[in-house]
Amino acid sequence: MSRDEKGRAKVEQAKGKLKEAAGRMVGNERLTAEGRAERAKGDARQAKEKIKDIFKR
Repeated sequence: MSRDEKGRAKVEQAKGKLKEAAGRMVGNERLTAEGRAERAKGDARQAKEKIKDIFKR
């Protein structure tokens, strides 16, 4: 399950990065903000999984 969650985090980070870049390209602040938020959510999910891995050992 941890591998699945790590994959979701990576996908979320990538989607956020793409949204942010697209928003900047077209000048859409809302899309840029959504991208940043999605990327931050992916970062948080990844950090959570890393912490879980540390406590498993």
